[in-house]
Amino acid sequence: MAGVTAAALDLPAGDLLVHVSMRAIGPLPGGARELLTVLREAAGPEATIVVPAQTSHNSTTSPVFRAAVAGMDERAREAYIAAMPGFTPDMPSSGCGAFAEYVRRLPGAVRSTHPQTSFAAIGPRAAELMAVHDLDCHLGERSPLGPLYRDGAHALLIGCGWEKCTALHLAEERVARPRRKRYRCFVERDGRRVTEQFVGIDHYDGDFALLGAAFEQTGRTRTSHIGRPPVMIVPIRSAVDFAVRWLTENRSGEEDAR
Repeated sequence: MAGVTAAALDLPAGDLLVHVSMRAIGPLPGGARELLTVLREAAGPEATIVVPAQTSHNSTTSPVFRAAVAGMDERAREAYIAAMPGFTPDMPSSGCGAFAEYVRRLPGAVRSTHPQTSFAAIGPRAAELMAVHDLDCHLGERSPLGPLYRDGAHALLIGCGWEKCTALHLAEERVARPRRKRYRCFVERDGRRVTEQFVGIDHYDGDFALLGAAFEQTGRTRTSHIGRPPVMIVPIRSAVDFAVRWLTENRSGEEDAR
């Protein structure tokens, strides 16, 4: 990332929801630490940096679980489930990348409490943004996406596509008759693993590339660079409002939980 400065990145001031592929950036002497330094300098001292910290290895309704137990007989499957961990604030995230894990583990970082779709944050508003994350609201109004939307935050897509843009899932909560499903996961409480079961939105990102491409045509995104990949700068409020209309026109919904 030689020669890349916070000024050259030209980010808007304020809170950022960051999705990044460190592999796409390429060689970076300071790794995730250096990237965070640049982002904080670019967004200003009042900015809070938010990252996804999702977990799937503690759920029996996740695609990760279905792939893991495929082909197992009943006894092996039961043994696998018995060994699954319960969510704790220290649980590593699943598939969120090295930068997200770096932020999550920083002293002073705050993580939201959802056992499946938590976020982590570092900065002056970390505790405020992470304070509410209801169990039946994976990525909706009563998750950290709610205040990020209301306060005019931006999402960054660094070396990754629109399918990684968790903010778009907030739009799924706002369409009429969204598809819902039943979820089951494990949480650790007082040293014991307990089961949580709830009904929530059946989130889907398979059409987010098309959605994102359509939103780009509105001219409300900006592109910068850091290392090799482009940095897509996305105003969350505008993107979510657009996504509600796009999803309403391009998806059919079902209210019944599966």
